[in-house]
Amino acid sequence: MSGKGLRGARRAAHAGSWYTSSNAELDAQLQEFLNDADSAPLSEDQGTPRAIICPHAGFSYSGPTAAWSFQQLAVVRDRVKRIFILGPSHHVAFRSIALPSVAEYETPLGNLTVDQQVVKSLAETGEFSEMSREVDEEEHSIEMQLPFIAKLMKGREFTIVPMMVGSIKPEQASSFAELLGPFFGEDENFFVISSDFCHWGR
Repeated sequence: MSGKGLRGARRAAHAGSWYTSSNAELDAQLQEFLNDADSAPLSEDQGTPRAIICPHAGFSYSGPTAAWSFQQLAVVRDRVKRIFILGPSHHVAFRSIALPSVAEYETPLGNLTVDQQVVKSLAETGEFSEMSREVDEEEHSIEMQLPFIAKLMKGREFTIVPMMVGSIKPEQASSFAELLGPFFGEDENFFVISSDFCHWGR
C-alpha cells in the first residue's frame, strides 16, 4: 500500500457477462435466489455465523447455491460492520495474500467502500502484497461475492476488506491466520471465503 493511500474504484469488470449489469434485473435475480434459500435451517446450537464459503461461477450456475450461504449473512447483518472477502487468484501466480490498491469496488447495486484503516494495518505487517487495479479487475473470485453483499447490506454502514489469495505455503497460512485471527473473533466482522468448489463430476 502506497503512502498516498487507496485511490479510485475497481470496475465491476464481469458485469454484463458473468452476471447482468442491469441494477433492476440483478436485484430481482438475487432476490429470487435468496427467496428459494429462505428456508435454510438454523439450529440454536449452531451459534452466531462468522464466515461462509461461497462459489464464484457465473450467477446462472452458482447463484442459487451462493444464496444458501449468504442467508447466514442475512441472519447477522445488523451487527456486521466489516466484511473480509478472500478469493483465490486464477490468473496471476504469487506466494502471498494481496491487498487492494483501490478505495471502492463498483457493483450494479452500488459501490462498496474498502476499509482503508484495516488494509493499512495489515500492509504494515510486511506479510501482505498489493494487487494492482488491473490484476484485481481481471480476477472474478472476489467480484462474484460483491452483488450479494451489496444487496443484503443495503442501507447499512459497513466496509469491505478484499484479499486475493495466492499459492501460499503451510507456514505462511499459519502466519496469515494469526494476523487475521483477532478480526475473526470480533462480532462486527464477517468473512466470505470464495471457493471454486468442484469443476468435475455431476
